[in-house]
Amino acid sequence: KMNNKMKTIVITGAGGILCSTLAKALAKEGHQIALLDLNVEAAQDIADSIKKKGGKALAIKVNVLEKDSLMQAKYNVNEEFGSCQVLINGAGGNHPAATTDDSFYNRSSDQKEELKTFFNLDMSGIKFVFDLNFMGTLLPTQVFAEDMVDAKDGNIINISSMNSFQPLTKIPAYSGAKAAISNFTQWLAVYFSKVGIRVNALAPGFFLTEQNRKLLTKEDGSLTERGEIIIKRTPLGKFGTPEDLISTTRWLCEDGSNFITGIVVPIDGGFSAFSGV
Repeated sequence: KMNNKMKTIVITGAGGILCSTLAKALAKEGHQIALLDLNVEAAQDIADSIKKKGGKALAIKVNVLEKDSLMQAKYNVNEEFGSCQVLINGAGGNHPAATTDDSFYNRSSDQKEELKTFFNLDMSGIKFVFDLNFMGTLLPTQVFAEDMVDAKDGNIINISSMNSFQPLTKIPAYSGAKAAISNFTQWLAVYFSKVGIRVNALAPGFFLTEQNRKLLTKEDGSLTERGEIIIKRTPLGKFGTPEDLISTTRWLCEDGSNFITGIVVPIDGGFSAFSGV
């Protein structure tokens, strides 16, 4: 394929549903994929399935919040595949302890002991979400961008979210952390602009993943109230599938996008364009 030299691509959170889909698609293009995940068994399963199809993959256990763990992973990647040319910062997620039960506060909420309101959100839960999403993107970038600086050719793809543009109810920590990712993407794009490293982000809309399936669909597959609201607000009238992220990721990885840096691409079925009216 023209325009598609084989690259070494490092993906964090690679055991998850969205990133494992990207890993398999990019491996199919002939790239060497390093799958980094705290859950190394999940990453290993993906690596095995890539290798079975003749692709090149390496699974590495990593904690994206520990620099030593990341340095060790970089050493392993360099030994096996050489320099990292593309970093996809896929590690992230929300936590129930940082989620309110109510979309709108009212005084009577206080009387219900068991209800999680903004006032009794757990600080450690909020910190967990911020660290995982923001520090979990910043630290891997500190480690792997070292390879790119010397090569004057690098590519970083962060994972933001639709809720970085407009926050969703109930998830203040996650929305705030993803807004930080969009801002950081722009900051990094400018910072690295003179050494040939491009930095962009994907902003997925609503994708059905294991993490949110219970929020959006009932046992029988029908939509929950929140699921209904989302579909009504999505002009294309459906949830995204992990495969919907592939073409944009591929485009950002290739040389055809070499004048593009500092953007956050919504992949959202029109959600961000629609006022609801």
